Amino acid sequence: MIGDASPIITGGSPSRRPTIGGVLIELRSAQKPGTGVPAYTRWLNRRAARLAAAVAVRMGLSPNTVSAISAAFSIVAIVVLLLSPVSVVTGLLVAGLLAVGYCLDSADGQVARVTGTGSPAGEWLDHVIDAARTPAIHLAVYLALSSAALVPAWVPYVALGFVVLSAAQFMSQILAEQLRKSAVNSVQQTKAAAAEKGAKDVLRSVVLLPTDSGTLCWIFILWGFPHVFAVSYVALCIINSFVAALSMRRKYLALSR
Repeated sequence: MIGDASPIITGGSPSRRPTIGGVLIELRSAQKPGTGVPAYTRWLNRRAARLAAAVAVRMGLSPNTVSAISAAFSIVAIVVLLLSPVSVVTGLLVAGLLAVGYCLDSADGQVARVTGTGSPAGEWLDHVIDAARTPAIHLAVYLALSSAALVPAWVPYVALGFVVLSAAQFMSQILAEQLRKSAVNSVQQTKAAAAEKGAKDVLRSVVLLPTDSGTLCWIFILWGFPHVFAVSYVALCIINSFVAALSMRRKYLALSR
């Protein structure tokens, strides 16, 4: 959440804070490009996060506060998953809580950009929360499925594989971004992003939907049907492994050049 531009909206007393509608108008010009972003995040989560960010700005919340609230929703979801019986209601509640947490995870950056209050410390906090959140979800799946014993004994171990995969994928993404900050690579990235437009870009976002964090959130609506959840979860792990391998290979070759 590093602010690299002048503040668009500044804080102040509640009576002087901008309206939600005014913030939404300003946020339209402070959006990240959608090229290569999975479909749920690109077209649903970012739009919901824009509204959440506008509400946060209206309430005078800082980006770090939004990050903390995001983490709180995810923690509550994990606790519910671990302590509640395997049921449809539990799954719906967990999915909703995780989805709100993910929405706010996108909103904190938008609050930082639109108010100019981003900082290296805020970006660090955001990354630390992200680094812990996804592995924690998969660990909760492992513990919940192991204790319930409603699926084949090998299925919970897929969640442990998912823990390793998510950690490696997160490190690959973050580290590659830091290592690619040279001027040459920045120009190449800009040209590549500009070249990938239209139908091809839309198709890519749709194809990447299984790797979307939003997909992981909403897969829990199947939690009340253990075998259906298990099949979907295993399929998600396989697809993510394949995409991660391709992504890591591409990043390695790009950094080698």
